Amino acid sequence: MLPSIEQRLALELAAKPAQVSAAIALLDEGATVPFIARYRKEATGGLDDIQLRLLEERLRYLRELEDRRAAIVASITEQNKMTPVLLDAVMHAEDKTRLEDLYLPYKQKRRTKAQIAIEAGLAPLADGLLGNPELNPETEAASYLREAFTTTDGNNPGVADSKAALDGARQILMERFAEDATLLQSLREYVQEHGIVQSKVIEGKQEEGEKFADYFDYSEPLANVPSHRALALMRGRREGILDVALRLDSEPEKPKWDAPHNPCESRIAARFGIRQQGRPADKWLADTARWTWRVKSFMHLDTELMGALREKSELDAINVFATNLKALLLAAPAGQHATMGLDPGLRTGVKVAVVDATGKVVDTAVIYPHQPKNDWDGSLHVLGKLAAKHNVSLISIGNGTASRETDKLAQDLIKRHPEQKMSKIVVSEAGASVYSASEFASRELPDMDVSLRGAVSIARRLQDPLAELVKIDPKSIGVGQYQHDVSQTQLARTLDAVVEDCVNAVGVDVNTASAPLLARVSGLSASVAQAIVTYRDAKGAFTSRSGLKSVPRLGDKTFELAAGFLRVTGGDNPLDASAVHPESYPLVQKILADIKKDIKGVIGEAALIKSLNPAKYADDKFGVPTITDILKELEKPGRDPRPEFTTATFKEGVEEIRDLRPDMILEGVVTNVAAFGAFVDIGVHQDGLVHISALSNTFVKDPHAVVKAGQVVKVKVLEVDEKRKRIALTMRLTDSAPQAGAQPQQRADRNDRKSMGQHQKQSAREAAPSGSMAAAFAKLRG
Repeated sequence: MLPSIEQRLALELAAKPAQVSAAIALLDEGATVPFIARYRKEATGGLDDIQLRLLEERLRYLRELEDRRAAIVASITEQNKMTPVLLDAVMHAEDKTRLEDLYLPYKQKRRTKAQIAIEAGLAPLADGLLGNPELNPETEAASYLREAFTTTDGNNPGVADSKAALDGARQILMERFAEDATLLQSLREYVQEHGIVQSKVIEGKQEEGEKFADYFDYSEPLANVPSHRALALMRGRREGILDVALRLDSEPEKPKWDAPHNPCESRIAARFGIRQQGRPADKWLADTARWTWRVKSFMHLDTELMGALREKSELDAINVFATNLKALLLAAPAGQHATMGLDPGLRTGVKVAVVDATGKVVDTAVIYPHQPKNDWDGSLHVLGKLAAKHNVSLISIGNGTASRETDKLAQDLIKRHPEQKMSKIVVSEAGASVYSASEFASRELPDMDVSLRGAVSIARRLQDPLAELVKIDPKSIGVGQYQHDVSQTQLARTLDAVVEDCVNAVGVDVNTASAPLLARVSGLSASVAQAIVTYRDAKGAFTSRSGLKSVPRLGDKTFELAAGFLRVTGGDNPLDASAVHPESYPLVQKILADIKKDIKGVIGEAALIKSLNPAKYADDKFGVPTITDILKELEKPGRDPRPEFTTATFKEGVEEIRDLRPDMILEGVVTNVAAFGAFVDIGVHQDGLVHISALSNTFVKDPHAVVKAGQVVKVKVLEVDEKRKRIALTMRLTDSAPQAGAQPQQRADRNDRKSMGQHQKQSAREAAPSGSMAAAFAKLRG
């Protein structure tokens, strides 16, 4: 018998079964991952949120596996075909693939040629030839001829001649060979190791499929195909540009029928004792093994292994998306400053929104500084009046059409009004249009024109990226590889988990948070979040966490899961502004009584707090891990895990790709991190690529270990292809650009460069969040 689910998860997580069992019990009770990771460390032995997310995902898979195992056992038993050996194999199957291999011969399927042959009485012929190759196939087949007749189910399995009899016998053996679980696993392992993925352009599609040019004549070992290339190949096939095939490395593209057995055909023959010894049935049996491979086994494995490659690639792409999204959500907030949001446009004008330090909209306007009106001075006059009226200190500029021109306008405004001491930052407007047209935006800004709502979002996402981006479907924040090509269900589930973890890591001010932000707090549904906002609007600000218990539909369980992540600033109890859970308040009082201090005399007193021994206050309910967390909170209540706000400075005079020169050293913002490197916005409307080999002077296995979306970096220009809009960069500042005609020291292979080109052709509206703020929004420029 296999180890239990708890034992398997414990092995995978390098944890104890008791830790896993406790975590599963808490999850089954409805506890959230953030709550368990933060407030149930004693129960789980300190499993962190990453381990718990993996446990949650694997638990789902293993439970599905057990459900499927039970269904298969029931099905085979119902067919009266279960044997002790088969049952043992089924009960020891470690994954869904092995389980389905074992079930394959018993799976209900449409009437096959083999079944028709069995009904025609040809099974003894098949068994006889396989068991005794000394028999002559033609002679033996002659005794199995029969007229067609009608069976009870309306079938007419006749055998007209010897050829038909032998064809039927072959179909019986082919199905038997192809459904042998042991053989299938052996063939699978061989193809996984020796398979080659090959693609060619479909004749006549060269011009239409130019973006897939690097895959027009491409091949790579199946085991080596990285996720971004696999997804590109599958997109090319789906769009009717590429013919993608799997073949063996030892076999020509078009193998001859009379060629010697390939390794897989040989394995089939060996499994069933088929050998070429000159006996009458040897050639017929050898051909049957060949037919089995080409018609059944290879087609089955082609579908399965290419499907597995797709699933793995999708998972990798989703993980890239999740990693980048986390970096963006935990971007440094600019904080409480009056901010002017500029949503750039040409013919339709630049939309302007001013929000105060709390994010409240205080003014809006539309200006026309660009073509066709070119009202530059008039636009500066309007912006200058708004800046002075509302004491604006930050200007947030969207990165869409006319972004660079609008950035110049903001620079001119800052020069004309030095007394305002304003700073400008380019941020991504990705998702702003989605927010503008959303139901929430229409409730939040009911009297505002849809076109102006985007400017409001651009302003607010500079003040607090997390609070603003949670209002937008994470899938609309384009920071992923091939995000539209992956399982949308899995993508949504993963991204929702990322948003939940980020929101709860930071904490939420219950008196200022929007309903979408509250809905991401542990334990709070969208309806309860809206109920909190409605109650707050009607009754006024909450003065304590306990006041949340008066909100309709917010019961004791919900309060338990949510309270520690909700902050009440300036309320009755200073602990309500911290991450200390209300259930721990009595413990805090115990500590205060012991040291003879009140709460205000302890909060922020680092030396005093560090002198305390957590073990002294441990009991059956609260262990050292929880007490250690409480003391850290008392030292710095409500500490924010996000970095401090900084900005990147784009080089003056470098505004277009044509302004770039080899060996230029520039400052930029990482916009997206992929398996093959990182894209960097250097302010020229095209992101440059730092290939994985140019990220560091040391070997880099995973680019995410070196950079993250939103990070400010210094790069050197290696190569510029203005026509193809490709920029090769390096973070190894000692590297030199190649001389004319020479190869650059660091460059992507041709398939990675193709991925770079596809990345750079994305439109600004589909761009990954970015801007000149560190750890801020990344844009995939197009």
